[in-house]
Amino acid sequence: MSEANKRNLMAIDDLGDELGDIIDWAIAFKHGGEFSRDFKPLDGMSIGSIYEKPSTRTRVSFEVGVSRLGGQPLTLLSNDIQLGKSESIADTAAVLSRFLDGITYRCFEHGHAEELAQHATVPVINALSDLHHPCQAAADLMTIIEHGDSVNGHIAWVGDGNNVFHDLLLAAVCLGMDVKYATPVGFEPDESIMQRASEIASRTGSNISGTNNPVEAVSGAGVIYTDIFVSMGEEHMEGKFEAFDGFQVNEDLVAHADPNYLFMHCLPAHRGEEVTDGVIDSVNSVVLDQAENRMWAQMSLLTLLCNEDAWHTFRELA
Repeated sequence: MSEANKRNLMAIDDLGDELGDIIDWAIAFKHGGEFSRDFKPLDGMSIGSIYEKPSTRTRVSFEVGVSRLGGQPLTLLSNDIQLGKSESIADTAAVLSRFLDGITYRCFEHGHAEELAQHATVPVINALSDLHHPCQAAADLMTIIEHGDSVNGHIAWVGDGNNVFHDLLLAAVCLGMDVKYATPVGFEPDESIMQRASEIASRTGSNISGTNNPVEAVSGAGVIYTDIFVSMGEEHMEGKFEAFDGFQVNEDLVAHADPNYLFMHCLPAHRGEEVTDGVIDSVNSVVLDQAENRMWAQMSLLTLLCNEDAWHTFRELA
């Protein structure tokens, strides 16, 4: 892949109209049986994953996914490299590009992901930043589509207007789905991202509405999604947890949704805080499907960005 043709993924709407095809590819690969097992589009490639934040699902899903695609995964923890410390992000990006065929980056500041992508000559995937989480959103929409026959109603978000919500919203409106969200006062989503989502929704016909009342958001919902109230790196924000009083997804709240609603959570969950055991362990919960689908969705993204010809070949044959 030439540097001029390389693509990065910083936010889920970077994929534009391709998002639906990427999800369909992931579903086909997941259920492709022997044909998928023999398909190795990353054969001979090395994919490096940089982690500033600890990870379970992200690390395992990328390492196993790259291996299944025939590539070599290389995990780089923050203490293993000089990124942003004794070496600039730009220099690290240039050096890693000489060894690797793709880079994933789980970081605190979104600007660092953009800087790495700007200076790398190989594709860079944002594996989580404080502003966006595109890989999670791809897995989330894949999960909703897989359960599509039972989903009757909008997507409801209850909790912080955070990075997970940003890309869930952008992905949903890209695919023409309606979203209602409830956040505490002062924890609304980023205004610039809301503007992007509104512009996309005007083209796809999606409806977006926000409130500070969780009951309003979940009434008639086909999907209810929440996340932890205080994210990694926000522990210093005094009083944030108290602001979410009344936002727990519990049996009383979900009673307002469609009876066949899907419960979603990106995990890890703080049981007894943002969600009760009775909800997350219920028959409506698809949190483990979401976790597994991180791998399949990322495999589709990696193949598209690192070997687009192979991505199209599989799509034609699947």
